[in-house]
Amino acid sequence: MSEVRLQVQNLCKSFGITKAVQNVSFNINKGEVHALIGENGSGKSTLTNMLTGIYSIDSGHFILDGKEIHPKNQVEANNEGVSIIVQELGTLSGLTVAENIFLGHEARFVKFGIKNTGAMNREAQKLLDQYGFGRIRASAMVDEYNFEDRKLVEIVKATYFQPKIVVIDETTTALSQEGREELYKQMNRIRSEGNTIIFISHDLPEVLRMSDTITCLRDGVYIDTVKSSEIDEEGLKKLMVGREVTGDYYRPDYGEPVSNEVVLSVQNVTVPGQIENVSFELHKGEILGFGGLSESGMHEVGKACFGASFDRTGTVKLYDGTSINSIPQAISHSMAYTSKDRDNESVVMNQSIGDNICLPSLGSLTSIPGILSGAKMKEFARKYAAEMSVKMVDTDQFVSDLSGGNKQKVVLARWIGKDSDILVLDSPTRGIDIKVKQDIYQLMDRMRKSGKSIIMISEELMELIGMCDRILIMKDGKINGELLRSPELDENSLIAKMV
Repeated sequence: MSEVRLQVQNLCKSFGITKAVQNVSFNINKGEVHALIGENGSGKSTLTNMLTGIYSIDSGHFILDGKEIHPKNQVEANNEGVSIIVQELGTLSGLTVAENIFLGHEARFVKFGIKNTGAMNREAQKLLDQYGFGRIRASAMVDEYNFEDRKLVEIVKATYFQPKIVVIDETTTALSQEGREELYKQMNRIRSEGNTIIFISHDLPEVLRMSDTITCLRDGVYIDTVKSSEIDEEGLKKLMVGREVTGDYYRPDYGEPVSNEVVLSVQNVTVPGQIENVSFELHKGEILGFGGLSESGMHEVGKACFGASFDRTGTVKLYDGTSINSIPQAISHSMAYTSKDRDNESVVMNQSIGDNICLPSLGSLTSIPGILSGAKMKEFARKYAAEMSVKMVDTDQFVSDLSGGNKQKVVLARWIGKDSDILVLDSPTRGIDIKVKQDIYQLMDRMRKSGKSIIMISEELMELIGMCDRILIMKDGKINGELLRSPELDENSLIAKMV
C-alpha cells in the first residue's frame, strides 16, 4: 500500500465569476510521478499555484505528510518542502545565476549583515556542475543565457534542497530533447529518493511514459485518477475532452504539389553567434518547417525573417522585392510572428485580451481616420477570441490571468484577425492541449489551402513531419539538410541531420 504524501481536500479557487477549481479532492503518494492532465483552463496550474503559494486558496486544504500547509508565497512553500518549475520563465532578470538559484534563501550566505557573494557563487557553481550544467556560470547575469538555459537554472533552483514535492508545470515544452532528457533524469532521481513529482504536460505519450499515476481535471472539476499502466493515449483524450477526439489530427494529404511562386526569399542571413549564411525560399501556400536542437539557431531564423534581429546581415525580401528590416515593416507587409518566449515577446501581460488581439490591426479599427473605435475593437476582439475558443470572463480580462495555453490562443487570434499572408510561427502549440492542437493544425491546413504561407519552427518532431511540405534542419547555426513531405518520413530521419 502506497503512503500518501499530499491530500488535496475540497479545494476551490475563483477569479471573478470564473470558477477555476471547484471542490477538487484527490491524493498523491510518496515516491511517485503524479501527472495532472486536462485541457487549457481545466485548473491544473491554478491548483499547483495554490500549493506553491503563487495563488491564495479560497477554500479547501492541502495536507502534506499529515500537516496542513497554506504557504503565502514560494519561499514559504520551499520551507514546507514544496517547489515549482513554472511553464514560463521563472528566473528574474537583473540577477546573477547564483542569486536566482538561492532567491529567498540568501540568509545562509549572510554573516554580520554582509552577503558573501563569493561563497554563494561557489556553492551555486558546485550545484550546476553536479547537475551537468557546468557551462552555465554561477556569477554571470542570468540575462546572458537563452530561454532553455534559464529553464535549466530553474531545475537546479527547484530541486537542489531535496523538496518533498516538485511541481513541473509544462516545463518540457520549453526544452529541446537534450534538456528534456536532463529533466527526466532529475525526475527519476527525485522519485528514487522517495520524493514526489507533480507533472503537468500536454504531451500524452510523455505523460504515459514518465508518470505512475494520472489525475484528470476538466473545467475546474475532478474527473478521475488512473494508473498510467492501465490506460492508453485515446483513453486520456477521452478523459480530458469528455468524448472521443475525432477527425484528422495532422494533415492527411501527401504528394500535393507546392506552388512555384516565391513569397519570401532569405539570402545569406547571418546573426553573429546565432546563424550563419542561411538561405531559403518560402512558396505560396507552403508550410516550411525548421527543426533542430535548441542551440541550432532555428529560433533566431524566425526573428531574422520578421526583422527582429538587430545585428542581422543578409537580405529578407518579399515577392515584390520589398526588403524586411524591421518589425513595423514586416507587419505592414502582411507578415506575422509568434515567439517561443510567449510572456516576454508575444503578449502584453498587463493589458486586456482585447487590446492584445487588436494590437497589430489598430489601423483598420478606426471610426474616423486616426481615432480608434471602441465598438469596432470590442467586436473584433470578441470574434477572434471566440474563433480560438479562449477561456475567459470577457475580452476585458487581463492576459496575465490566463493559463499558458489560453495566452497562446490570444497570440494566434491576433494574427488570424490581422489576416496576414506570411506567418512565422515559433513553437505555436507549446503548452496547448490535445484538442486545441488539433484545431491549430487544422487551421494551418486551411490557411495553406487559401494561399497563406507558413514558417513553422518547432522542437516537436512529429508535428513537423505531420504538418510541413518541407523541413529544413538547423545545426550549429547553418542549414544541415532538407527533407520533403512523405508518409515514410520519421523522427530518426530528422535526428540524423540534427546531431
